[in-house]
Amino acid sequence: MSAILIKGAYVVNEGESKPLDVLVQDDRIVKIAESIPHTTEELVEAKGLYLLPGMIDDQVHFREPGLTHKANIATESRAAVAGGITTFIEMPNTVPQATTIELLEEKFAVAAKDSLANYSFMFGGTNDNLDEIKKVDKNKVAGLKLFLGSSTGNMLVDDQDVLREIFSTTDLVISVHCEDEPTVKANLAAHVDKYGDDIPIELHPVIRSHDACYLSSSTAIKLAKETGARLHVFHLSTARETELFRNDIPLEEKKITAEVCVHHLWFSEEDYAEKGTHIKWNPAVKSAEDRSALWEALNDDRIDVLATDHAPHTLEEKANPYTSAPSGGPLVQHAMPALLTAVKKGKISIEKLVQKACHNPAILFQIEKRGYLKEGYFADMVLVDMEGKTPVSRDNILYKCGWSPFEGTTFDAKIVQTWVNGKSVYQSGKIMENKAAMRLTFNR
Repeated sequence: MSAILIKGAYVVNEGESKPLDVLVQDDRIVKIAESIPHTTEELVEAKGLYLLPGMIDDQVHFREPGLTHKANIATESRAAVAGGITTFIEMPNTVPQATTIELLEEKFAVAAKDSLANYSFMFGGTNDNLDEIKKVDKNKVAGLKLFLGSSTGNMLVDDQDVLREIFSTTDLVISVHCEDEPTVKANLAAHVDKYGDDIPIELHPVIRSHDACYLSSSTAIKLAKETGARLHVFHLSTARETELFRNDIPLEEKKITAEVCVHHLWFSEEDYAEKGTHIKWNPAVKSAEDRSALWEALNDDRIDVLATDHAPHTLEEKANPYTSAPSGGPLVQHAMPALLTAVKKGKISIEKLVQKACHNPAILFQIEKRGYLKEGYFADMVLVDMEGKTPVSRDNILYKCGWSPFEGTTFDAKIVQTWVNGKSVYQSGKIMENKAAMRLTFNR
């Protein structure tokens, strides 16, 4: 049996941070106590550092199969563990799309061979695959993903009869991208008439507007209430949308939940002038006032989960004119350093950060034995130096696409070491090729 003793770190778990020792044997945490004698083969002296559960990122696009010139599971899972993300849930808008059981299992096979982080996948819903959706075993996949607004991959579900039947029949968590398609199309057409294809990027949040987001989110929530579906609304971007969600009941009792992504908490429309299409996302980055409202809703528990929506494209693709420059950007390597920097700035406590990025995804998707630092749980852990620095430059980026919207930023915290199932996979700036990743299991 391999054993690791981590001594003296501030262990952040379930709303508390206190100096403790953590003993790991094989893939599990076996003891957490104020003092554990050193009898193990490996000792990690961690006094002054913080030990967090590994982040569970419930929304990534790792582009495999079919779009591997942008990214693949091998490259992006390595970037993820370097950023303190030990578990990911990947989206279905690949080529081909993961809209059949057979295609989904092919993605699981790739991850089993190549991933350095724990993994699961969402099954993709379309206007035409209702029969396949009904075959999905809720204990084998993370959930169901529906695009209620078109984005990369063109998986728009806009047949209202199909949508209602999906909401009425599936036991899966339904995760949705919410932007009203007719509103976005009308806005885009008006701007193309005025500017042609080279629309100023500053108009992106006008085209992918507040109204488009709110109309789609509110409609999805209304349908979920009518049908009793379990609904999770991805990547909120507006203040008004936050008013749609409750904070007066525990997460375990919520049927309708929400998520916010790092880019909507970090950037605002003021950054388009400098960053251009590098911060073109769907939904769009919007105003500083929207950003402040998202932080407020995250802290008061209307928003339940933090994620990345990691969605890499090549620099060549991003350099296209507005109408053909794809939306999305790479984030998994830098999400946790950005969020820990927000802790240093007083925007969120480290305990609340761990709740939203680690505990709550495990609760929401009913993931077995992950998301916490507890005896008997898998040893997915991240050691953090809150006095360290993380500069972002071209030469230290691990994404296959080779760039980051954070280039030129130095974060005020540092990932020191990451463990996946008790194996060190990242340490002191280096990836350790310890293939310990597992397919997620669920308590459903």
